[in-house]
Amino acid sequence: MFSKAVKIEQRVEEGKGITTLRFPMDAKVRPGQFVMVWIPGVDEIPMSVSFIGALAGITVKEVGEATRALSSLKEGDVLGVRGPYGNGWHLPPGRVLCVGGGVGMAPIMTAAEGIADRTRVDVAIGARNAGEIIFEERARRASDDVRTTTDDGSYGLKGTVVALADQMMKVKRYDVVLGCGPEIMNRYLLKACKDNSVPCQLSLERLMKCGAGLCGSCVIDGLRVCADGPVFTGEQVERMTEFGRWKRDDAGLRVSL
Repeated sequence: MFSKAVKIEQRVEEGKGITTLRFPMDAKVRPGQFVMVWIPGVDEIPMSVSFIGALAGITVKEVGEATRALSSLKEGDVLGVRGPYGNGWHLPPGRVLCVGGGVGMAPIMTAAEGIADRTRVDVAIGARNAGEIIFEERARRASDDVRTTTDDGSYGLKGTVVALADQMMKVKRYDVVLGCGPEIMNRYLLKACKDNSVPCQLSLERLMKCGAGLCGSCVIDGLRVCADGPVFTGEQVERMTEFGRWKRDDAGLRVSL
């Protein structure tokens, strides 16, 4: 288990309000796993690992106090990192379709890069607008077939990434679909995969306080997202009565999505 204060060696602005921070991390990380990141004087939050290797990385979108503070850090600044935690992607033989929505492209890219043969992995990238499309060039280095879509049509096809993935599944045969993005995206992606008879794995997001399966803040239908996930099979997700409908707030109360 890695648990250290690390110095940021590289900072890259990926898109509008989206920043990658890279730092040394001497630990084996599987694609799809996450780390708990401590911002001194602010908070500790879970972050998907977006780059694997000696110079690991996280990619953060500004949505609240902690993420704004994290995004404001510069090269040479220090943050605390512990992990990795959770179950990652299972990469079977055969053709894989990676579907990323917004900053969900962060863990999706570790999966795409974990497949040595670029001819058997396709990537569908979606975002609200052109400014939020991230890792396209990185995806093109990992795959022979990369397609993009935006909700407003400002880049790539106009429409949702789920509609794009559904179209791709109808043209090509895939052995598995890997998905990460907003829960509403995952909900409709699960349905599209079921309609096309393609197995899927989805990375879910819930409030996490400990990251190690102890506090119970991230439980969904009895499963701990931090320890039993964050990647679940489509069959597991389909049995979750709270998926796509409810989440827990800081006080542990159930709130509607």
